[in-house]
Amino acid sequence: MTDSDTALNDILSTAGMAPAPAGQVRITGEDPVLASNFRIGTAGAAVISATGLAAANLWEARTGRKQTVSIDVRRAAMAMRSDRFLYQNGKKMHAADPVSGIYQCRDGRWVQLHCNYPHHRARTVALLGADQTKESVAAAVAKWDALELETAVTEADSIAGMVRTPEEWAAHPQSAAVDGLPLFDITRIGDSAPEPLPAGDRPLGGIRVVDVTRVIAGPMCGRTLAEHGADVMRISGPDLAFNEALVVDTGYGKYAAEIDIASEPGKEIMRNLVRSSDVFSQGYRPGTIAGRGFSPEALAELRPGIVCLSLCAFSHAGPWRGKRGFDSIVQCCSGIVHEQSAGRAGTPQHLPAQVLDYVTGYLGAFGVMEALRRRAVDGGSYHVRVSLVQTAHWIKRLGRIAAEAGAMNLPDPTLEDVMELTMETKCGFGTIRHLAPAVTLSETPPFWSRPPVPLNTHQPVWPGR
Repeated sequence: MTDSDTALNDILSTAGMAPAPAGQVRITGEDPVLASNFRIGTAGAAVISATGLAAANLWEARTGRKQTVSIDVRRAAMAMRSDRFLYQNGKKMHAADPVSGIYQCRDGRWVQLHCNYPHHRARTVALLGADQTKESVAAAVAKWDALELETAVTEADSIAGMVRTPEEWAAHPQSAAVDGLPLFDITRIGDSAPEPLPAGDRPLGGIRVVDVTRVIAGPMCGRTLAEHGADVMRISGPDLAFNEALVVDTGYGKYAAEIDIASEPGKEIMRNLVRSSDVFSQGYRPGTIAGRGFSPEALAELRPGIVCLSLCAFSHAGPWRGKRGFDSIVQCCSGIVHEQSAGRAGTPQHLPAQVLDYVTGYLGAFGVMEALRRRAVDGGSYHVRVSLVQTAHWIKRLGRIAAEAGAMNLPDPTLEDVMELTMETKCGFGTIRHLAPAVTLSETPPFWSRPPVPLNTHQPVWPGR
């Protein structure tokens, strides 16, 4: 067995499933692929093949026919950085704000500021007394100690993470809380009659997904469900900031509508949408969506048989359960950035992929598909929970590539290096060059049936089945 096979079976075991049947899943290649001693390709191949297997299981439930699943570790590693291979009309699309980054503090320690959304940037620069330039922010940060700044930014309802050593993170109470959690969980939260899969000629044909997420991890779950045939409706809000590059990269296969769930009319529109849906996916901090009346328990009462996905940064447990965070922040806090940067001078560096985001998104899709299979057999409503920090702990448990393999010296792949893995899509955003689906299924090849569209393009009503 390859490292990816072992990691795949760990995912299946966490879901209470048997190891992949002999010969059904084929993973080729091995790490290193990217410039890191972390097993990025291994993790990617394991989780993407898990989604392929879950789709194959649904296809078998529909037709009685098995199919094989295959993926290459190199291709999986590139899928962990899909946003870096996104080109619009020949020009690269960028997702990061120039103020975001890792800055050195007065005590010599480092802090990551996440300013990719205007309201977070405004809160952080106001706290610092800086203007909205990187140079001004760097000068202001240099007047703070790192832990003091992390705490102050968090209390200002913005986002920061101190670069901790692995040992510092292991001693943190949030790390201890996460160590008590599995990689993910799938829990039955209500009773309902078994629901055969709706009519469709693809594994998820006829399945309807309400996608209340943004950035990368949550939208990647919806994109993955769409590539296996689900109808996915991405819901934005009237006052929520979005990054266009990420809207494009995670928008394949989706409808896009807007609902103001802070208002009573908006809540009723959402309830009507949910009543005729199969999946409700949300990617906000614990309690945020529930506070609007859409907790998994409320949704299961509204629509018995619903599958709910909850995705967040720092998990549903521990003192940091309500802390804002993104992939870059979790990498800093959990010791990953410190380890990735060991022996290197200058500013600490993140992994060469937002692997926490992508793995977590694919894990969410796997959990949703397995829950739909259980619903078809046993009935019930289900709640799937994933988080970036649980993924971080799992990736660390996969081990490291030996230093003598020279992984840290590998070149950073460019679009030209991966052209054979890409495709072009013409849409309202222009001509988009992007990665194609990474997994291969022998009978139902994954594809997106519609191009990405701007937010609020559609009405929040499902088209007829």
